[in-house]
Amino acid sequence: MLPETKERRPPLVTAAAALYLNVQSNYLEKLRCNGSGPVFIKRGGLVRYDPDDLDAWLDAGKRQSTSHQRKVA
Repeated sequence: MLPETKERRPPLVTAAAALYLNVQSNYLEKLRCNGSGPVFIKRGGLVRYDPDDLDAWLDAGKRQSTSHQRKVA
């Protein structure tokens, strides 16, 4: 029996990724410029975001409290 494979979700353009993250598109663009946002794919001048990378970026931002920089495991 073959192992079950996860179906790959299609990449999202900046506007769709912003909706997914509940942020403005220009905020994502700013994060992209300063290197603090989610990883992205750039091919032929088009920027795309893998939904799995967006989820990972959100998970990396989890904190236990506002006074600690330690990430939640």
